[in-house]
Amino acid sequence: MVQNTQAAAGVATSSLRARSPHPAETPTTKTQQGSESIELADLRTNEDRSSDSKQDGTATSQAAGSLSEVDPRILRRKANIHFAAMCWSMFLAGWNDGTTGPLLPRIQEVYHVNFTIVSLIFVFACLGFITAAAANVALTDRYGFGWVMVIGSIAQMVGYAFEASAPPFPVFVLGYCINGFGMSLQDAGANGYVSSWNEATETKMGIMHAVYGLGGLCSPLVATQFSGQRHWSFHYLTSLGVASINTAVLVAVLRFRNQDECLAEIGQQPPETTSGSNEGKYRQIFRLRALHLLALFIFIYVGIEVTVGGWIVTYVIDVRAGGPSSGYISSGFFGGLTLGRVALLWVNKAVGERYVIFIYVLLAIGLELIVWFVPSLIGGAVAVAFVGVVLGPIYPIVMNHSGRILPPWLLTGCIGWIAGFGQAGSAFLPFLTGLLASREGIKTLQPLLVSMMGFLFCLWAIVPNHARKVD
Repeated sequence: MVQNTQAAAGVATSSLRARSPHPAETPTTKTQQGSESIELADLRTNEDRSSDSKQDGTATSQAAGSLSEVDPRILRRKANIHFAAMCWSMFLAGWNDGTTGPLLPRIQEVYHVNFTIVSLIFVFACLGFITAAAANVALTDRYGFGWVMVIGSIAQMVGYAFEASAPPFPVFVLGYCINGFGMSLQDAGANGYVSSWNEATETKMGIMHAVYGLGGLCSPLVATQFSGQRHWSFHYLTSLGVASINTAVLVAVLRFRNQDECLAEIGQQPPETTSGSNEGKYRQIFRLRALHLLALFIFIYVGIEVTVGGWIVTYVIDVRAGGPSSGYISSGFFGGLTLGRVALLWVNKAVGERYVIFIYVLLAIGLELIVWFVPSLIGGAVAVAFVGVVLGPIYPIVMNHSGRILPPWLLTGCIGWIAGFGQAGSAFLPFLTGLLASREGIKTLQPLLVSMMGFLFCLWAIVPNHARKVD
C-alpha cells in the first residue's frame, strides 16, 4: 500500500509539471538541489577513494602474499646470480686498471712520448670518469639501472676496439676516455646496487672488491707477456673478450630492468624514495657535506691505488734496475689487494671499520718508506704486495660507511658520485706522477705516495661517523 501511494503521488506530481509550461522554481528549491548535488559528488568521491584504498590494500596484500609464498632458496639463488654479475663487472674494472702498468714502458717506446705525454691516457680516462659521474643519476632515472650497466659495458668494448689496433696516439687516448666512461657507470651501478641490500652487505662488498683485485692480478700476467711482443696492442683484444662476456652476463641477468625491479626479484623491498625531479635529487645530493668528504677521500685513495699499480713497474725498472719481468710486481700489488679484502674481514669487524682504516693507512705509509729507502728489488716487490694487502679493505669499508651515514633514498646517486669521483682520482694522481717524473724523474713516485697517504689519514679523521638529518 505504501509503495502504491508513493507511485500515485509521483504520477500526480509529474502531471502537474506537465500542465505548467513554466514551473516556478524558488531560491530555496535551487539551494536544496545544489546542496544535494554537492553531497552526491562528495559521496561519490569518498566512495572512489575508499575503492582505491581497498584496491591498493588488496594489491599490497597480494604482493606481500606472493613474496612470502616464494621459496627463500629461490630468492637466495637469484641474489647470488645478481651478485656474481656485479662481481664480473668489477673483475673487468680491475682487469682494466691492471693493464696499464706493464704496458706503459712499451707505449712510451712505440709512440716516442715522454712521461708527460704518455700520462695523457690518464687525463682522457679522467674525462670519461667525470662525465659518467655527472650523468649517472640522470641516466639511471631515465633509462634504468639495467640499461645503464649494459651501456657502460658496451662503452668499454668500444674503447678496447679502438686501442687494439694500436692507432695514432690521439685515437689511442680517445679509447681510454670511452673506456673510462663505461667503467665509471658500471662501478657506480654495482656499488650502489650491492650497498642497498639488507643482508651481509659488508661481506658482499669485501668479496666484490676482492674480485676487482683478482682482475688486477690476472691482467698484468697477460699484459706482461704482450709487452714484449711485436703486436703488443693485441692485449686489448683479450680485454675486449672479457668485456664481451661482461655485456652478455649483464643482459642475461638484469634484463634491462631498473633497480627496484631487480631488488624485487631477489625478495627485497626497494628503499624509501622521495618525489622530485632530477634537479631536486641533485640539489639534495650535493648539499650533503659527508658526501663531499667521502668523495674526496675515495678520490685520493683510488688515485694512490692506481698510481702504485700503474707506475711501480716503471719505478722498479728505472730506479731499481729491474728486468722485463718487473711487470709481475704489479700483479703482486693487486694480488695483495685481493687477499686483503677477504682475509682481513675479521680484522675489520674486530677493530671496527671506523678505526681500522687509521691502522691500515699507517701500515701502508711504513711499507712505502721501505720501498723508498731500502735499495732491494725483492724487498721492494714484497713490500709493494703488502701495501696492496693493507690498502685493499679501505674501499669497501668506505662504501659500507656511506650506506650508514647517507640518506637511503639518495644512496645510489651518492655512491655513483663517490665512485665516479674516485675514478677521476685514478686518472689525476697518475697524471700528476707523470708530470713530476718528466721534471725530476720517476724517483718522485715514493714521496708523492707517502704524502698522499698522510693526507688520507687526516681526511678520514673529519669524515662523519653518524648520519645527519637532511632538510
